[in-house]
Amino acid sequence: MTPEQLTGQVTSHLVDTVVGQKAFLVHPSVSQDLLMLKQAAAKAGFTLNIASGFRDFERQATIWNNKMAGRSVILDSDSQALANDTLSDEQKIEAILRWSALPGASRHHWGTDFDIFARDRLPKGDTLKLEPWEYLTGHQHEFYLWLQTHLSKFGFFFPYAQDLGGVAPEPWHISHKQVSQGCSEQLTLPLLRQVLQRSPILGQQVVLAKLETIYNQFIHNIDQ
Repeated sequence: MTPEQLTGQVTSHLVDTVVGQKAFLVHPSVSQDLLMLKQAAAKAGFTLNIASGFRDFERQATIWNNKMAGRSVILDSDSQALANDTLSDEQKIEAILRWSALPGASRHHWGTDFDIFARDRLPKGDTLKLEPWEYLTGHQHEFYLWLQTHLSKFGFFFPYAQDLGGVAPEPWHISHKQVSQGCSEQLTLPLLRQVLQRSPILGQQVVLAKLETIYNQFIHNIDQ
């Protein structure tokens, strides 16, 4: 993949794939496995839907900047809101990285990673929050248990299955193992630094100063 593809600046590496009632941009080597996973889930009684698939650099930067500026809530590790105005830039960055990727470093740039849920298990009138309790004890629990047993059969895994001190556990986030591993290996620290130097984000100076730590703790630190 090209540097622009790896960092979410272009979509030339992706194809339209209809999942449910919507089309999503998906890596072509992942598309068939994703559709087979959805089909298997349907046979098991779950309506697999994608809450979030591909996100480009600009979208990820908007999420990042809104949190840094206080326009969006920053959550702690227990999904509780933090008081943005009491945090230093360094504290904000560390808290944001627990739940939101650094622009240019999101696995969602590759078309290999998806936040999924079973729409038929979502209570009527409720909005999916993508919070751990929904999957561990709430309405998505049965679906999550099914995924734990069957996900690997279709080439997928949970990159954030447990807390390794980086990204908080995300039981909704699945990744295509083979394809994402190749992308991850190509996303080098020098490449990411180059992209961030020419694409200003809020807190850029602190991010660049701590980028090696961020790279090791929040980008490459995943469940294998």
